[in-house]
Amino acid sequence: MATSTVEQFFSAADRAAVEAAVREVEQGTAGEIVPYAVSACDDYEVARVRAALLASLACALLAAVVHAVGGFWGAYLDLWIAVPPIAGAALGYLAAALLPGLRRALVPDEILEKRVAQRAATAFLEQEVFATRDRTGILIFLALFERRVVVLGDSGIAARVAQHEWDDIVAGIVAGIRAGTPGKALAEGIRACAVLLARPGMERRRDDTDELPDYLRLEER
Repeated sequence: MATSTVEQFFSAADRAAVEAAVREVEQGTAGEIVPYAVSACDDYEVARVRAALLASLACALLAAVVHAVGGFWGAYLDLWIAVPPIAGAALGYLAAALLPGLRRALVPDEILEKRVAQRAATAFLEQEVFATRDRTGILIFLALFERRVVVLGDSGIAARVAQHEWDDIVAGIVAGIRAGTPGKALAEGIRACAVLLARPGMERRRDDTDELPDYLRLEER
């Protein structure tokens, strides 16, 4: 079976380390951590279209300059008025399709943020992070293409840990994504959660059970 794009970012050892980190944190706190990673939150067709338009315009301008300087196209002027823009559009579209960095650069930050937030919210519901006895579920969501991380705590967590307090953990995981080591960064980020969860009211109950599976969820979208 072919390996999916997102699975290429996480080796078997990475996945085992993430799962072990989740178990380690949950043994000492009431938190129920759900690690979740997607290759990308959208196909971002807008980026390929933008690349095509920009490359088409650039080629058209270049062709016009060449002709103005030396009358290069001669008798084939009508043909070459059309060919450079069309060729440029095709090359631009292909470049954006093949180069993730270019594609990401052509998507406005607000669109990236919106898509990641929407997909994280969907994952929260899809994995039923809310379905714990004390509402102590925590989603740690990684969007690899977008290089963004979202931490969403259920009401029992949000009452004790402010959203901005997750920022250092998020920054560390994002740095790992950029460095090409998301698995290691995620495991370290999960262990760092123990500090924030070691607060009054977050103690593990004697009859506590593992309410949400500990494994790393991997999805293409």
